[in-house]
Amino acid sequence: MLKNLLKKNKKTTSSIRYILPVEKESIVLLESVDNAKKEMDDFYVRLLEENLDKEAEAKAESLKRAYSNISKASSQIYVVQDELRGRLHDLKQRKNKNKFVCAPANAIIDLKEKQSNHFASGLNMYKLLIVCFLGSFCGVIIEMLWCLVKNGYVESRAGLVYGPFNLLYGVGAVVLTVCLYKYRNRSEWVSFLGGIVVGSVVEYVCSWIQEFLFGTRSWDYSHLPFNLNGRICLLYSIFWGFLGVLWIKNIYPRMARFILHIPDKTGKIATWVLVAFFAVNITMSSVSVFRWSQRNMGIAPSNIFWEKIDQRFPDERMEKIYANMTFSR
Repeated sequence: MLKNLLKKNKKTTSSIRYILPVEKESIVLLESVDNAKKEMDDFYVRLLEENLDKEAEAKAESLKRAYSNISKASSQIYVVQDELRGRLHDLKQRKNKNKFVCAPANAIIDLKEKQSNHFASGLNMYKLLIVCFLGSFCGVIIEMLWCLVKNGYVESRAGLVYGPFNLLYGVGAVVLTVCLYKYRNRSEWVSFLGGIVVGSVVEYVCSWIQEFLFGTRSWDYSHLPFNLNGRICLLYSIFWGFLGVLWIKNIYPRMARFILHIPDKTGKIATWVLVAFFAVNITMSSVSVFRWSQRNMGIAPSNIFWEKIDQRFPDERMEKIYANMTFSR
């Protein structure tokens, strides 16, 4: 049977030029399954004539364990072949396009990071912090450009009071990277499904935290079908899926390639400077939004500190920074 199936595979599939040992083992396994069926057919006759309950139970348990092992092996083999096809697809795309325009394959980035022993290799702290900073900035710029194209005017999409930064995009970029990194060399459909799940969870949690802490909302999908408490909806979840593919297959490798060009010493110093800047920025943003919500409820400043906040971040300034923010209480 083994020889016949191997010959059949070679004849019917001209693209097969190499047969892995695991394929040979799988053909042997099919033979074992056929033998097991024949053994069971004989056993069924004996089962009717003799008292073989215990033996039947033992055989059933053995078959159950075999099924579990084969299912695990099948799943693992599928992952291996899917990653091989994913890597091949990424490399083919790069070969067929301009190498200076096309994003590098993740496998190429992995190799360069391993060879250079770079300070931001893999998914270490430096890499994730830089991804957060870049994501916070690029997300705001892209959404502002989209607003300009769609509506004909520029409107702030910032989430922090200093600079064009929005932590939603930064956190989203980090979470997408962390959750999809292990699938970076897999087929695009895996990244698509992962993007739907990860993006929807991040969007829902961020919306809930903002409303819980400050009583405000920056987006509301209640008017769209298949929404969940107005925080997420099917349409934008699908967008998150496409973003997952775009991110891990295109944006992340470009970003990783850019990070690879940053010298180790300069990169480490710059990262900690940005951490300090973002810490101050987040603190001032939280304080100013909290005080803005108090003013919205008619609460006067209780001391000189809050008076200074009112002077520094009046309603007019806050409305420009957070153009889409609404108060729920």
